[in-house]
Amino acid sequence: MKPIDLMEAARGLTELSPRRPSQANLRRAVSTAYYAMFHCLAACAANSLVGRARDAAWHQTYCALEHGKARAACGNKPALAAFPLDVRRFADVFAALQKARQRADYALDGRYEKADVQATIDRVEDAIVAFEQVDVRHRRAFAVHVLFRRRPW
Repeated sequence: MKPIDLMEAARGLTELSPRRPSQANLRRAVSTAYYAMFHCLAACAANSLVGRARDAAWHQTYCALEHGKARAACGNKPALAAFPLDVRRFADVFAALQKARQRADYALDGRYEKADVQATIDRVEDAIVAFEQVDVRHRRAFAVHVLFRRRPW
């Protein structure tokens, strides 16, 4: 799954109706933007830890990313302090967007506005683009941070 394709799908959902997109489409757009980040992080983990060959080890690593553990790791400010700004920003957007995705998918309250959803999509896209430009050693370290539990020595 390519994050760019998911971002295009999220944007498309906000444009299905020229006047006012349905609440279902706006909610789906938020959810889809989150999944763009999730798949970006899963691919980062597999590519930086295993390599780009899509073999069994790559798929196992890609599928090892867990939503809740990733959000907890992305919210661990002391551990994130060692990472470059663009990694920390990705982590912040990821954690916030996961909560937004859960609200969009499961909460029945509140209305979504097209402009707000489009701003969220822009923020996600900016975070992904910046994250993908970070040196691979920092992305690899971040992948380890979100995939593996830290144990005391």
